[in-house]
Amino acid sequence: MAKFGKQRLSPIRVEEASRVINPLFLNTPQFISEQISKELDINLLLKVETLNPIRSFKGRGTDFFLSNLPEAVTELVCASAGNFGQGLAYNTRTQQRKLTVFASHKANPLKIEKMRSFGAYVIQEGDDFDVAKATAVDYAQKKQLMFVEDGKDPFISEGAGTIAIELLSYSHPIDCIVVPVGNGALINGIGTYIKHASPNTKIIGVVATDAPCMLLSWQQNRPVETESISTIADGIAVRVPVPEALVDMHPLVDEMLMVSDESIKKAMRKLCVDVGLVVEPAAAVGLAAIMDNISEFQGMTVATILTGGNITPEQVKAWIV
Repeated sequence: MAKFGKQRLSPIRVEEASRVINPLFLNTPQFISEQISKELDINLLLKVETLNPIRSFKGRGTDFFLSNLPEAVTELVCASAGNFGQGLAYNTRTQQRKLTVFASHKANPLKIEKMRSFGAYVIQEGDDFDVAKATAVDYAQKKQLMFVEDGKDPFISEGAGTIAIELLSYSHPIDCIVVPVGNGALINGIGTYIKHASPNTKIIGVVATDAPCMLLSWQQNRPVETESISTIADGIAVRVPVPEALVDMHPLVDEMLMVSDESIKKAMRKLCVDVGLVVEPAAAVGLAAIMDNISEFQGMTVATILTGGNITPEQVKAWIV
């Protein structure tokens, strides 16, 4: 893979997305957490993406993708750990299209239930997301249906990038934005707009220590698969990177960090106690990375995105309470 491929994403289309996406998913709350800011000696700007019917940011990119899809395409296939599938299911239902979602047998049962409640046909295959994805690709080919891949389609990333427009409405310059990294759609969309509109703002990605393929791929400038993954952060538990997403990432991402499950749980508890928000593990990795590397951020205005809130009562009891 070339170090710098042709940039596929457009800040102009990010702006277009902000005018097209269902307002239900836009202009989400963002605010300074005074208590955490004081404790860490930073100015911490939190972007809350959990207050919508799918409890995550995934409604943005899936809506923009579907708004650019010909009406003749009436049936789609995807693979998902849960939140992407929910976003696509919610928006395909609105447009009266059919959706089949492949998820692993270990997927969050709450996310499986929500995808089905939005009208998706859900098939569970394999022990991780990437096995489910391979099965989904084969299924789509055999059925001659469109396979939608999070991280690969530019419209999905550009829809997610509308978060960056909203972050930049904050009254002071943002020194850096710390972003969870799964398949790369979120960080690439945000990075595309930030590097255009606020080039001095650093973009920092975060992966789970036991799901490091995106960090390894970014460091080595080539797709690096891992044999296994083991993290509570199912939303970013990727074993096989999307090559197109990696090409997009190189000119956009300034740094990548890793956080352990213990650090993630600590950040989840802090968000619950200090901010009153219950979020899923992947949503807390940005704060976890800030807390683990606080000397790097002290004195700065730092933003992070709380990407989702799909968490079962049993998980709340195990990880937060």
